[in-house]
Amino acid sequence: MSLQVEKLEKNMAKLTIEVSAEEFEKAMKAAYNHNKTRFNIPGFRRGKAPQAMIEKMYGAGIFYEDAANAVIDMSYPRELEACEEEIVSSPEIEVVQIEKGKPFIYTATVALKPEVTLGEYKGVEVEKTDATVTDEDVEKELKSVQDRNSRLVAVTDRPVADGDQTVIDFKGYVDGKAFAGGEGKDYPLTIGSHSFIDTFEEQMVGMNIGETKEIEVTFPTEYHAKDLAGKPAKFEVTVKEIKVKELPELNDEFASEVSDFETLAEYKENLKKTLTERKEKTAEAENENKVIDKVTDNAQMDIPEAMIKTRLRSMFDDYARRLQSQGLDINQYMQFTGMTRENIMDQMKPQAVRQIRTGLVLEKVAEAEKIEVPEEDIDAEIAKMAEAYKMEADKLKGLLGERELEQMKKDLAVKKAVELLVAEAKLV
Repeated sequence: MSLQVEKLEKNMAKLTIEVSAEEFEKAMKAAYNHNKTRFNIPGFRRGKAPQAMIEKMYGAGIFYEDAANAVIDMSYPRELEACEEEIVSSPEIEVVQIEKGKPFIYTATVALKPEVTLGEYKGVEVEKTDATVTDEDVEKELKSVQDRNSRLVAVTDRPVADGDQTVIDFKGYVDGKAFAGGEGKDYPLTIGSHSFIDTFEEQMVGMNIGETKEIEVTFPTEYHAKDLAGKPAKFEVTVKEIKVKELPELNDEFASEVSDFETLAEYKENLKKTLTERKEKTAEAENENKVIDKVTDNAQMDIPEAMIKTRLRSMFDDYARRLQSQGLDINQYMQFTGMTRENIMDQMKPQAVRQIRTGLVLEKVAEAEKIEVPEEDIDAEIAKMAEAYKMEADKLKGLLGERELEQMKKDLAVKKAVELLVAEAKLV
C-alpha cells in the first residue's frame, strides 16, 4: 500500500492511495463469497457457480463495487494514521484504477487544518455582563413556577381558541388524492405553536369537539417533498379534544406546596437568592464567551468549505438524534415544517463556522502559550469519566486509544487556554 499527498488551493489536499493487486483480489473473492447465492447460473446449484463463470456471464466488474468499498473502508483509516497532514473533513472518494490483476488506486480529496494567525488575544477588553436580579426577574420566575404547576382541564362548552391544546385526526389531499405522511390519528397540536404549515392552526380556531372541517393550505415552494412543493392542499380535520391550562393562585398555600417555605414572601426571597446564584454563573459564562469571541474575531484563517460541510453533517445528525429522543422522526419534522435538510443546514452554517473558528483559535492560543498538560491532569479527567461510567479508571484508560488520549490532551490544553484568556481580559 502506498500514499501520495498533493496539496491543493484553499487548504485542500488530494491523497492518492494505491492498494496492491493481491489485496484487491482478496476483496474480490470476499465479494464473490458474500454475493454468490444471488446468482442463478444454468448447470450449477444456486451459490455453487465459480467466480469466473459469474464474471463471464455478468461482466468482469460484477464484484468491483463491493470489493472497492471493502478495500477503501480497510485502507483509508490506515493511510489516515500514516499521513503527516492533519485532515479535518470527510473524504471525497474517486476511483482512478480498478481492474483485475492490477493495483487498486483511488483518490481522497480532503480539507487540511488551516493555519491560524492570531491577533490581539491577551488583555482584550469586553463589556461585563450584569448579574443583578430585579423584582421583575423574581416575578417572571414565579410565573414560570406557576405555569409548571398548572393542570390541563378539558373544555367542552366552547370552540377551539388560540393557545388551546387540542387532539385531532387529519388526512391531507393534493389534487384530490391522499399523499404519503399526510395522515395522523390522535395527534396533539397546540394552537399558535406554528407546528403545521401555512395557516393550518389559525383555521382551526372556532371548531367544536367532534366537528370535521376542510382546511386549505399551500405547501412552501421549497418544501422537501418535491411532488408537494408549492401545491395547494386540503386537510380533513376532526377535533377530538380541547384542553386549556388552569393556573393555581399565587398565595401562601401555593408557596407551601411548591417549596419548603410557609409563606409566599419567604418563597420569593429564596427565589431571588437562587436566581442571583444562577445569574452570576450565567454572567460568568457570558463573560467567558465574550472574551473568546473577541479573540476569535481578532484572528485570521481560511476555512475550507469541506471542513464546514463535515461539521454541518455532524450537527444535522445530532439534531436528528435529539428530535428522535423526543419521539419525533426528522423526516416527519421536515414534512410538517416544510423544511429540507439543506434549509436546516443553511440555518446551522453560521454556528458551524463559529465553532470551527473558535476551536482553531483556542488551539492556536494553547500552542502560542506553550501550554502543557501534565499526565496527572489526564488521569484526573479519566477518573471523572470512569466515575460517570461506573468503571475503574485504569480499565477505562486501557480502553482509550492513542488518538482518544491525544484528543483529551488537546481538549484540556484548550480549557487552560480559555482560563488564561479570561484571567488576562479586562471586563469593563
